[in-house]
Amino acid sequence: MLNWAYSVSWKEVAALSIFFALYLGFFFRTRRLAAPLNQKGWRLGWKLTLRFLYMGLLGMALLGPAYGLTRQPVRTTGKDVWLLVDLSRSMDAPDIAPTRLQKAKAELAQLASRFQADRIGLIVFAAEAYVQCPLTYDQSALQLFLSTLQTNLVPAGTTDLTPPLELVLARLNKLPATSPRATALVLVSDGEDFGENLEPTLRLLARSGARLFALGVGTLDGSRLPREKGGFVRDARGRDAVSRLSPTPLQRLAEQTGGRYFELSDRRDEFPLLVNALNRLEGQTEQVRTVSVADNRYRYPLALALALMALDILLTVRVIKL
Repeated sequence: MLNWAYSVSWKEVAALSIFFALYLGFFFRTRRLAAPLNQKGWRLGWKLTLRFLYMGLLGMALLGPAYGLTRQPVRTTGKDVWLLVDLSRSMDAPDIAPTRLQKAKAELAQLASRFQADRIGLIVFAAEAYVQCPLTYDQSALQLFLSTLQTNLVPAGTTDLTPPLELVLARLNKLPATSPRATALVLVSDGEDFGENLEPTLRLLARSGARLFALGVGTLDGSRLPREKGGFVRDARGRDAVSRLSPTPLQRLAEQTGGRYFELSDRRDEFPLLVNALNRLEGQTEQVRTVSVADNRYRYPLALALALMALDILLTVRVIKL
């Protein structure tokens, strides 16, 4: 059964229409010039048929006619990507429109769609950390979990970067030593870390081979934190609490694990650089399996079209005799 690798788009239709229109214009112009000489220019007819034929064959080759099946080996490689998302109250700060968390969610949804060959998991945290979505290839499930992220999903408390890293380490320790996988961590936070004793966890993470890429969300100027019932969050002195981006803890985490630090704000969007860094992190081969794929036979119409084009060039036709 004949199948096509690509469907006809408006670009192919437009190109063929322009070719036919211009060539028909050339044909009728030749007949008009031949008329005063009592000639009809009919010799151009077979050239017209020849050129229409090889243009159609070129279009057929472009669409990729596939007939039959062939068995080909496929080497599957991949990596594990853990998304660690800060859901503390400071992520509701509106110094990035509409809020830090909403901006991060939109970017993470695009990131997930770019790595469909890799397993991606989601961990949320504030003072404690929870696995919101285990490592999965299921893009639709992951996108659903990302869309539901909000700060009230975790108990209220100050941000502690240690629990999500310990949670990832626990998952890494469960992997069999015979089949290690390249692992990347994407830590999304404003960097306000109120935890203690992060160094032991960081040393273990560096030894595991996992690389941490930190994404600082927010601005150095910061903003006040709105309350759900109106007004703003106040500090112990009764003043409006201002949350600011703290890049130093995030930069230190990235440097000690061989990763990189990026920032995301209205003025500085380094999210594409984060995606490129993850793309350069090579996955490890998992298995080699054989799959059946359609055999693309574009070479045959292409070869025939090139032969007809050569014939068109070699054979000349005197259209008008003087």
